[in-house]
Amino acid sequence: MLRISRLFSVFTLACALAAGVAIQAAAAEKGGPHTTNQFQGPKANTGMAVHTTENGKSILRVTPDFKVPDTPAPTWRVIDSKGTVFTLDAFKIKAGEKREVVVPAYVKDIAKVQVYCAWAEVLLGEASFQSPVK
Repeated sequence: MLRISRLFSVFTLACALAAGVAIQAAAAEKGGPHTTNQFQGPKANTGMAVHTTENGKSILRVTPDFKVPDTPAPTWRVIDSKGTVFTLDAFKIKAGEKREVVVPAYVKDIAKVQVYCAWAEVLLGEASFQSPVK
């Protein structure tokens, strides 16, 4: 009887682990949020970037504690797993700040997110995902 009880416990644990893995895979497939480490750099050193997929679009946002650097042209940049750099939109726009950006479809994955000053051509800060997100 004790052996059956142990087998049942092992079986229950295995099912629970399999269900957890399936839920995580489903969340990742649906574009569940992926978060970078904190931005590190001379001007961008607060907050993190968060990646989601919504309605088939890849979207990057910065967390509320992120402060857009007070530089002439802070710009979104992403780097893929092969090291290719893609310059996206400016953080500062006439209406205020652009705290999210839609990543173009030609960017296959994102390993790092950068804040780049397009005017001075200087890296202001960078944050990395634990593994590239698609």
